[in-house]
Amino acid sequence: MTTLMSARSDQSASTAQTGRGVIRELLHRPALLLGVLGAVVGFLGSWIPSYWGDEAASVMSATRSLPSLLSELSTIDSVHGVYYAFLHIWVSAFGSSELSTRLPSAIATGLMVSGTVVLVRGFAGTRPALLAGAILILLPRTTAMAIEARSYALGAAVAVWVTVLLFHLLRRRLASTWIWVGYSVAIAGSIYLFLYLGLLLLVHGVAVLVLYRDRIWHWLRGAAGALLLATPIVVSAYHERQQISFLAHRHYATFLNVAVSQWFESAAVAIIGWALILVAIAAAVPRIRSGCRGVPALVVLAVAWLLLPTAVLLTGNATVSPMYNVRYLTFSTPAAAILIALGVVALARRLMPRWRALLAAVLLGTLLVACAPGYLSQRTPFAKDGGSDLRQVAEYIGAHSVTGDAIVFDQTTKPSRDPRLALRLYPSDFAAVTDVGLVTPFNKTAGLWDVTAPLADLSLGGYPTVWAVELGHGSDLPPDVAYLEAHGYVVESSILIHRTTIYHLTKE
Repeated sequence: MTTLMSARSDQSASTAQTGRGVIRELLHRPALLLGVLGAVVGFLGSWIPSYWGDEAASVMSATRSLPSLLSELSTIDSVHGVYYAFLHIWVSAFGSSELSTRLPSAIATGLMVSGTVVLVRGFAGTRPALLAGAILILLPRTTAMAIEARSYALGAAVAVWVTVLLFHLLRRRLASTWIWVGYSVAIAGSIYLFLYLGLLLLVHGVAVLVLYRDRIWHWLRGAAGALLLATPIVVSAYHERQQISFLAHRHYATFLNVAVSQWFESAAVAIIGWALILVAIAAAVPRIRSGCRGVPALVVLAVAWLLLPTAVLLTGNATVSPMYNVRYLTFSTPAAAILIALGVVALARRLMPRWRALLAAVLLGTLLVACAPGYLSQRTPFAKDGGSDLRQVAEYIGAHSVTGDAIVFDQTTKPSRDPRLALRLYPSDFAAVTDVGLVTPFNKTAGLWDVTAPLADLSLGGYPTVWAVELGHGSDLPPDVAYLEAHGYVVESSILIHRTTIYHLTKE
């Protein structure tokens, strides 16, 4: 007994020492520490919101067989092919629940935060780097990307680390052709992951021109190599440009979207953020004139990163083709955090040393308070897409339907809000019902979605019970329900889930 207790004591002591060792390792590696914190903060509550339409495209593509996925990518969404292929492997191993499919985004968010700390530390030292990492964790765009089963968080992480790679090459004055080939491959790979990451080349070009002009030819060769490698996906994107033509009808390119929603979500966070960004720029301008190294150099990079991609998309949106969406600029979020942090540092430097930490803490706390409501609202059941309730619809059908019931879905909606997506995202809840409108399942087509038949073409004679799942039609009776009533069905009950109404109809 004594020996057993001693062994348990030794094991407990060993476990405690291991735990303390992990904590010490994190404390001595601030980039790792903040990266882990960013991933955890991003991950918490990620399983709460229901899926929405864009995530449905990801999950449905990922659950296809590889031949089916390749067939899809040959006709649509090729620009998302790398992400879909990754997610295909992921869901094969870990399933397709919200928690599972959003976890890679939370991990990528942590990598983005770590990379930002590393990047800022190389220019401005440890304290500004820690501040930038902490601010990045708090920003609403960061906490939103962490719970989205799309490629935005992965793209932002890649953007940061490719930028870290570039400045590593520039500082060490590495001229080897193979080193710059590595940069070319990294940039090209990022473009295959998310097309608009190609705009990083503009950001990097400005930074190299201003900060390392003597290295411009090395960079130009690397950039040219990246564009050459990325040519296939760029050509494919051009041929699929009609896929985002819907943006022309959404009027996303507004002042409020650019100034508030793009990175800050709320007016309070935007006011704090932009005020500190302007402070950072104003404080850096005199120092830039006297020599562009350290913090001024970081300001040049961050301003280019923050503004150039937005300017290009807005200009293209106005003059060429619809291409702007607030989520497309997610990869510029680290630049916003960097400039906000440098604004805090600039204000703190005007105070006596003993007050500087207090000011930084107060400003960080103020930002935390301003960001908290947005963080919590992002992690509610109907948080996505203005109230997506696909999971709740599925749960209701699963709880109330019986074997032999038929189900029909609203066909008047845009694809991203089609209630039918609930069936594909939560199939187990629809095990009892017959999908009478299905002609060809999505994974047997070269498109994204199911092919269905109009309700008028269906034969419902063998189904005494029909469930009609309809998006909100105001006070008007949905066309499906009106048609069913005209053919002898009676509405036994209806329930508004959130924005979707489920009708239970029976026929003698």
